[in-house]
Amino acid sequence: MGKKVAIKIEKKLLRKGKKFIAGVDEVGRGALAGPVLACALIYHCQDIFQAWDLFQDEVDDSKLLSPQKRIYLFPRIKEFAWFGIGKIQSKIIDRINILEATRRAMKEAVLSLPVKPDILLIDGNVKLDLPIPQYQIIGGDRTSFVISSASILAKVIRDRIMERLHNFYSPYNFRRNKGYGTREHLESLSKYGPSPVHRLSFSPVRNAVEK
Repeated sequence: MGKKVAIKIEKKLLRKGKKFIAGVDEVGRGALAGPVLACALIYHCQDIFQAWDLFQDEVDDSKLLSPQKRIYLFPRIKEFAWFGIGKIQSKIIDRINILEATRRAMKEAVLSLPVKPDILLIDGNVKLDLPIPQYQIIGGDRTSFVISSASILAKVIRDRIMERLHNFYSPYNFRRNKGYGTREHLESLSKYGPSPVHRLSFSPVRNAVEK
């Protein structure tokens, strides 16, 4: 595991009277198939400190955690937090491009929250067209507790979607690769061509179509 995430930003914002601090992160942006999915997460007011005490040695960027650790943390984080999910399917990604799809998924996730955030902490440099103060934090999923927590929920939920898609498109082994461009996945693309959930605007998929 990398350097432990911190709660400094959240503490500073709480001292400024920001009660509802939403961490926002996406998963699946670089995948060749399936949706791009975003999660917006707000810890219940003072529950953020209880969650921090419980999970500070375990929560990290979801990509740095094992699947087993993410699944273990998933219900425990949910117990202390509100969250919203946004997802954009591959056909729309092809139409509007992955950057705009990521932005839409994040916006949808924020608007799906059951409470209105006072401020957004967004992983990366994506700016959302919302009347809510927001900070873009490069590497936020490795430095902010609320963003890291959102990244874990997003990853578990999208992984489950890809595992369900595997039942319909088993030659691509989405259960294993989650839609990312592994060698095995690229070989299946070359052999079978793309499925209905592949992103035709992505060059490895487009190359498979043109063969």
